[in-house]
Amino acid sequence: MTSSSGKIKVLFICVHNSGRSQMAEEYLKRIGGDRFEVESAGYKPTSLHPLILRVMGEDGFDLSGKKTQSSWDLFKEGRLFKYVITVCDRANEEECPLFPKPFVQLNWPYPDPESFTGSEAEKLEQARMLRDSIKEKVEQFVGEMTSA
Repeated sequence: MTSSSGKIKVLFICVHNSGRSQMAEEYLKRIGGDRFEVESAGYKPTSLHPLILRVMGEDGFDLSGKKTQSSWDLFKEGRLFKYVITVCDRANEEECPLFPKPFVQLNWPYPDPESFTGSEAEKLEQARMLRDSIKEKVEQFVGEMTSA
């Protein structure tokens, strides 16, 4: 699906919409520019994870005013997307959401920031690695869409 302005519509979803999907959304907006219409949502939305707010701030994103939203609500509104990308690890998360078709479904399995262990500094480093990995995957996705 494309928007009325011809942009490719993409939805990133995870369990809580508190970290991974928010990061992917922001990076696609930045890297993909005006070629994409991007949103993120969660199966059971909560609030943004403090580590995610911090590491995204390190890369120039202020997500402090950002809200989470429900993937179910988007479905009930009849919202359609060309790509629905789950960013949760289906092998370890039973509640990784699905979204009704038609669309191209992709899965980018990333660990939930809630599962990070160790000291605060170690958790922060894990969040940075997650951020950098998602950014790299978004860059790859944009490259593939641009050359397609």
